[in-house]
Amino acid sequence: MRKLLSVIVLLGAAVTSQAQNIQDGTISGKLAAGAKPVESATINLLLAKDSSLVKAGLTDKSGNFLLEHIKNGRYLVQVDAMGYQKYYSAAFALTEQQHDHKLAAIELTAASQELNGVVVTAKKQFVEQHLDKTVVNVDASPSNAGLSALDVLEKSPGITVDKDGNVSLKGKGGVLILVDGKPTYLSATDLANLLKNMPSTNLDQIEIMTNPPAKYDAAGNSGVINIRTKKLKMKGLNGSVTLGAGIGHNPKSNNSFNINYRTGKVNLFGNYSYNYNKGYQTLDLTRNFRDQNTYELLNVFQQFTKMEPNYQSHTFKTGMDITASKKTTIGFVVNGYLEHGSFSSNNTTNILDAHGTLDSVTLAHNIQRDHFNNVGTNFNLRHTFDTAGRELTADLDYIHYSSGNHQEFQNIFYNNSNSKTQPDEFIRGELPSNINIYSAKVDYTHPLKHNAKFEAGAKSSYVKTDNNALYSTLQNDKWIEDAGRSNHFIYKENINAVYVNLNKQFSKKWSGQLGLRMENTNASGDQLTTDQNFKRNYTQLFPTSYIGYTLNDKNQFSLSYGRRIERPDYQDMNPFYYFLDKYTYQVGNPYLKPQFSHNIELNHTYGGVLTSSIGFSRTNDIIMDVLKQVDSTRTSFQTKANIAATTTFTASMSFNKQLTKWWRISLYGQGNYNHFKGFVNTGILDVSGFNFMTNFSNQFELKHNWGLELSGFYRSSSVEGTIVSKPMGLMNFAVSKQIMKKKGTIKLNIRDFANLQYFRGYSRYQNVDMVIKNHWDNRVVNISFTYRFSKGVSASPSRKGSSASDEEQNRVKKGGGN
Repeated sequence: MRKLLSVIVLLGAAVTSQAQNIQDGTISGKLAAGAKPVESATINLLLAKDSSLVKAGLTDKSGNFLLEHIKNGRYLVQVDAMGYQKYYSAAFALTEQQHDHKLAAIELTAASQELNGVVVTAKKQFVEQHLDKTVVNVDASPSNAGLSALDVLEKSPGITVDKDGNVSLKGKGGVLILVDGKPTYLSATDLANLLKNMPSTNLDQIEIMTNPPAKYDAAGNSGVINIRTKKLKMKGLNGSVTLGAGIGHNPKSNNSFNINYRTGKVNLFGNYSYNYNKGYQTLDLTRNFRDQNTYELLNVFQQFTKMEPNYQSHTFKTGMDITASKKTTIGFVVNGYLEHGSFSSNNTTNILDAHGTLDSVTLAHNIQRDHFNNVGTNFNLRHTFDTAGRELTADLDYIHYSSGNHQEFQNIFYNNSNSKTQPDEFIRGELPSNINIYSAKVDYTHPLKHNAKFEAGAKSSYVKTDNNALYSTLQNDKWIEDAGRSNHFIYKENINAVYVNLNKQFSKKWSGQLGLRMENTNASGDQLTTDQNFKRNYTQLFPTSYIGYTLNDKNQFSLSYGRRIERPDYQDMNPFYYFLDKYTYQVGNPYLKPQFSHNIELNHTYGGVLTSSIGFSRTNDIIMDVLKQVDSTRTSFQTKANIAATTTFTASMSFNKQLTKWWRISLYGQGNYNHFKGFVNTGILDVSGFNFMTNFSNQFELKHNWGLELSGFYRSSSVEGTIVSKPMGLMNFAVSKQIMKKKGTIKLNIRDFANLQYFRGYSRYQNVDMVIKNHWDNRVVNISFTYRFSKGVSASPSRKGSSASDEEQNRVKKGGGN
């Protein structure tokens, strides 16, 4: 620890020494459109050799701009102004003889008409490929109308969503998902519920990073996905309203409102969305019980379950950015997510003997009523020390979660003659949960001479979860506590982290980046019901590296490496029960350990339209769902376990191009080979398999402001630890029309019109022999209308960095189950 601090001090001293040698060149100019100056346009200074960004600035009210402290070299200027075509200057040079360069007056050309205060800009590509990330522009696809954020993720390159809504990236689970650079503090399952209820109209972009740099939390086995929501950048009052409705097996509705008011020094923003989703789902399980010595079939359990979730959710976000001075901006954000509703299921279990003869039938009725509330606050600060790019940012976060889940179960038992064999069984559960999260972080950026940049930062977070599972059974008309199922679990966790990062452009062709992050974790868990507890303390280093090579104008290569960690979700360590029926339930595992992975990826980009990559990862103590079986009671349950070490090889290719003036295509294909080797229930697990996935999007721009899209994906069979999943697919069709002088847009989207998306799989190992089929309300027709109101001119965006909390929210679950 003392050695690492010494290294940081020495690096900081070197930074200060080199920063003093920055040369004072200047670049200036003026923008105009006709006789009118263009205010608040973005001026990007690019290196002439590779178009990499050196510095950015804005024009003032007179259209003038000035970029200072520029070192000698060859540059070009790019201009971005809303409502105008992009402008690129000719290359020019700053030399020892001429440190200052003034561009000739720049005349911008309008890219679109301005109608009643609404500026209609050129359409973005659906997928943009950058060297360090892939960016998905949500509004560029009309088939996103009426969808949820989770649906949009499912369509994005390299992302897969399993039957439970868990997100994987390039064949690997454990993704760190951020919203506006901030964590959701939700586990995979409950994050999926949040994203299912977040309308796509709230989304701006999705950033996909398979090997993020050291400034990000080391959490996330397969990388980081950052979901950026809309935040308007126009001066004055601006916003949009979206109304949407859909029908599948049951009705749905999604509506949102965005508003932004920006003046010279103050920016107020807010959004609100309401989502109603009544779903429908069927789950069929066939379980074969066998003699473990002879493997002779003893019984067959055929379980058929119909489920109907019915939820309403409210999502809101409001905040303010204040420009305290030319160098300092402060801001705060309050956001929340409120959900309430019910979940009902009816289950029939037919129990057959070894010859297939019906022996008995059990009926189970399950009704849940629950709520889930989350309110978070963020205070942030940004201070620039000079125009050379020295910058300090800081964030403070407090997030509170509370949830309640009331469950009622009734089991009814019949023989094969449809006569009751015993009294009905009644079980009741109350599962309240409270989670408090505090976090703080600071980041510092310092440009160096010779095209280098130094970054450093620190973060600390504290989490306390309090989960209480109270179960009781009805006996002689009295509710009696069920001590075997009840449990009160408290978990505390403190993570402290520091990082350093250095990147540099070595030459016209070569660039590199090195980073090191250290995280210290202190965790404890107390099961108050059983008086059991545990403590874990560990410190780990997470190095990252990146090498870029530009062969020529059309070919760029990059090689990256990173070590990452995936900690268990909070409730996955809580050993409470969550029942589907008498014979099937979920239970937590307090002995879960974190998993660690090494990830290497080589990328090649050709002509900005074709990107290919190959990757390798090795993960130890991987956390996965495991199906276990108790033969004596004929019950099966799902839990999490560190089952194995896994090796994954990945190859992928992405193609994005405007084929004609009216047709744009995006294609993505990926192949994975996974090998799992370890132990489950003291038995050896050694399985491997290859899988393939592809997704595509065809967008057609027609006359009279009409647009069409055909999109979808296909996923082959795959091995997921102890579960084998069968192929799955999806086809979407969408049509859009701009109306009301392009201030309004109507979109019609038909999702999964061929009804191809459903889960089929099986699990066969040791004493488990199970076949699974799962259908849900996926074929849905959505229609939406969006109206945009806007008056003003473009302004510079406020800070979009991550908050102090980057990982913790992704590990929260509702009190009602896993």
